[in-house]
Amino acid sequence: METNASLPNVEYSLFTKTDISSLTAYTPSTHKPRFLLLYGSLRKQSFSKLLALEAMRLLEALGGEVKIFDPHDLPLPDDAPETHPKVQELRDLTLWCEGMVWCSPERHGAMTGIMKSQIDWIPLSMGAIRPTQGKTLAVMQVSGGSQSFNAVNQMRILGRWMRMITIPNQSSVAKAFQEFDEVGRMKPSAYYDRVVDVMEELVKFTLLTRDVSEFLINRYSERKESAEALGKRVNLGSI
Repeated sequence: METNASLPNVEYSLFTKTDISSLTAYTPSTHKPRFLLLYGSLRKQSFSKLLALEAMRLLEALGGEVKIFDPHDLPLPDDAPETHPKVQELRDLTLWCEGMVWCSPERHGAMTGIMKSQIDWIPLSMGAIRPTQGKTLAVMQVSGGSQSFNAVNQMRILGRWMRMITIPNQSSVAKAFQEFDEVGRMKPSAYYDRVVDVMEELVKFTLLTRDVSEFLINRYSERKESAEALGKRVNLGSI
């Protein structure tokens, strides 16, 4: 193990300094940034869905390609095999996208079970693939009463757990029943302007990181673990 006297616990063969060229030496992708939107309600009059639809329109206007997952008929986690059609649909969309928007109502001071179930069906790893790692995330919530940030704060924790790049901005729409017209479009307001801000920021962060995400999420601990696993396999093969 190659080490340094000042850092005796570091394997220097796996310890690399970050150079700006590592973040710029690539050919930018030219396809539209791809976004998956999840919402957390099954109600016919779902304000989280209406807000997600507004986000979709904005993302498309900003040059993105957008798909929304319908959570109807998605089973509870562990109550169906991974081969269930809705589970496969969700996982395929997660692999397809480069960024996500999670939009949940706040219920009893938390995100809904519908929202959490969707996230719980997305694994941290699928074989050698980590379907969410390094992808961007924006979080939004709707409330029936005064403005709150419980749901978005919880989703931020989940986004970090899923190893996603959660953007700084977020949206919380209070008294959502007042913020949409009779055809389901969001009315002009400071809340709407914030949603525009969030979608702009999501597109910017996605374009900034999607071509270097593998470099951004490349970790010393995982390089070390991979090297140790390779060493064990080589040693076993020589017995």
